[in-house]
Amino acid sequence: MSDSSSYVQRFLLDDLDIRGAIVKLDDVWRALLENRDYPPAVRDLLGAMGAITTVIGGNLKQPGRLTVQLQGHGPVSLLVVDITEALNLRGYAKASPEAAGKSGIAALVGDGQLLLSLDMPELRHPYQSFVPIDGNTIAEVFEHYLTQSEQQPAALHTACNGQAAACLFLQKLPDADKKDPDGWDRITRLAATLRDDELLGLPADEILTRLFHQETVRLFDAREVTHHWPHDWDKVRHMLRSLGRAELDAMLAEHGEILIHDDLSNHEYRLGPDEVAALFAEPPAEPPAEGRTLH
Repeated sequence: MSDSSSYVQRFLLDDLDIRGAIVKLDDVWRALLENRDYPPAVRDLLGAMGAITTVIGGNLKQPGRLTVQLQGHGPVSLLVVDITEALNLRGYAKASPEAAGKSGIAALVGDGQLLLSLDMPELRHPYQSFVPIDGNTIAEVFEHYLTQSEQQPAALHTACNGQAAACLFLQKLPDADKKDPDGWDRITRLAATLRDDELLGLPADEILTRLFHQETVRLFDAREVTHHWPHDWDKVRHMLRSLGRAELDAMLAEHGEILIHDDLSNHEYRLGPDEVAALFAEPPAEPPAEGRTLH
């Protein structure tokens, strides 16, 4: 059990050769939602994606940065979740008011595509994989994807509300049938009895005891999930200087201020005439080592 209210905790059903993980996003989820007024269907879609991305990020064999991007022509036109190798999570959804009252991937995203990108230090370019949108929920989509890509059945159960997002992940390992031919069916039937309020409200060890009290469960140490993406004014100033004084003055003349949204990190930057003048009155700083997309 973790002291943090947001964590991923892996476990192994030793006698059955079935692995799993539980993700709990509480304080991190509330930070992701701060100052965002998503309709419940969009909020729950983002919560499920965030929890599943954390499952995958926490199970990587080699450390890397994982980004999942869902694009479509429905009321939800873009949804992005990003998690670093240290399990620092961020994400957002771009949705129109028409998303209210809708449910299911097809209704929310339309003819969308789902892209998974994994960036590791030893790779010159990120590894990318398109995930077929096969299912009516994000959980079903990733169940099918993980089952096909890893050639082992997987099961996912997600739950989300305005206070928390969570996920239970199970995967059958190669020797499971040798250890117990009925093991996978039995465990997935038990997992299907888990209620959303239990998944959201109970700690990982209690969930596993509730579901699998007759099985031998090896519980690994929990890893904390964070949401720590502070403002980065240096990168914003460098980007604005690159636009030039004339263009910034034109923006000020039209809008009275310059407003920049960094939706992925959940920040906004406001600059008035005095701040813009100061940009060009001081010597420019060295350009930042890494770029950041500002939405």
